[in-house]
Amino acid sequence: MLIRTMRRTTRAVLLLVTATLLVACSGGGGASQELSKDPVTLRFTWWGSDDRHKRTQQVIEQFQRKHPNITVRGEFKEWNGYWDSLATTMAANDAPDVIQMDEQYLSSYAERGALLDLNEAGKHLSTEGFDAKALATGAIEGKRYGLPVGLAAYSFVVNTDMLAEHGVPLPDDTKWTWADLRAAGERISKAAGGKAWGVQSWGFNDGGGLTIWARQAGASLFDDKGNVVVPPKVLIEYWSALLDLSRAGITPPPPVTVEKASAGLPQSATATRTAAFGAWWNTQLTALTAASGAKLKLLRLPGEAGLKAPAAYYKPSMFWSVSARSKHPAEAAAFVNFLANDEEAAKVLLTERGVPANQKIRGVIKDKLTETDKAAAEFLDALPVSDPPRITPNGASTLDAILKRHTENILFGRATPEQSAPAFIKELQSEVDAAR
Repeated sequence: MLIRTMRRTTRAVLLLVTATLLVACSGGGGASQELSKDPVTLRFTWWGSDDRHKRTQQVIEQFQRKHPNITVRGEFKEWNGYWDSLATTMAANDAPDVIQMDEQYLSSYAERGALLDLNEAGKHLSTEGFDAKALATGAIEGKRYGLPVGLAAYSFVVNTDMLAEHGVPLPDDTKWTWADLRAAGERISKAAGGKAWGVQSWGFNDGGGLTIWARQAGASLFDDKGNVVVPPKVLIEYWSALLDLSRAGITPPPPVTVEKASAGLPQSATATRTAAFGAWWNTQLTALTAASGAKLKLLRLPGEAGLKAPAAYYKPSMFWSVSARSKHPAEAAAFVNFLANDEEAAKVLLTERGVPANQKIRGVIKDKLTETDKAAAEFLDALPVSDPPRITPNGASTLDAILKRHTENILFGRATPEQSAPAFIKELQSEVDAAR
């Protein structure tokens, strides 16, 4: 509820300042100008943990040593207060120059003219080390408003200790289907006798589950204009599959599922070794391994074999964006370039913001990674992917909360998939319409 209220507050502030932000399109003057030799101060904002703050400050100091006339002033916050603060500074025409941006908010700011098209950065920002499909995650209608920092991919994490204990072979993830997952999960649940389950239920955020399910069916959540276009049939099949796993005892009972989903990663069924298979981002492998103390392995998603094109895609952990109103767009672009491409900076940041989107940088830090971080990076390198889905449209940042509520209603029997599908589409579309 807190996050949903925060998002609505942020959106309200954004709506009030739309006219101001639209003026911003011509305020920065592009980033192709020469770097100044005079003293320049850049403001740089990000959210994150204490470890992120310390690493980021080290990188700022590295940049300043290479550019002694440029001072970078860090402004870091926790996630819950970050977006209200950013919206407020935008409204006051006092936005930071360089912004750590989330995928769910990129469209909201970009479509109101608040962000610089990084294609204008010219020689100050190189994207040579980035895969085209990675770069596409920050693009809207040909303009690049965000440079992906880290990448993740939706995957299944399997506890190989549990498979061995119950005599269940490791699936071949280049061939397996959703039916194969169900069958393996059923064997685990029966063998565990109620002490553990085969599969940890998913469906409580968009994450990748619903998006992947739709893409495997040849559909998508949103069209290019940001309208909700997922067919009701796809939603019905998605929720019916989750309901089937629950009723069959392959996933935990709904109260246990919801409790674990709400408690966070350390209390999840994967982390507590009470489920053999769980859907996660590949970059969460290290945290899950530390929490569980078990041998875990990343698997590609079921259902990918036989498709004309992979449904899997790169999910950006976050982006680097530049304010369209920055008075120093060239220097801001140069700083983003340093964050994204400098090898010494990469050795400090490592995978704290995810597996680097820059393929060259991934190679630079590979030998410095833990075994689980290395496994996450190798999984990403080997995964067949297609172009990313349309960036979450303006107004749809409440998607997770809406999806979670409908999934819970279905698992608890308060609604059927057939009832929830049209209600979900109508509610999400109304959120998008309200933001236009």
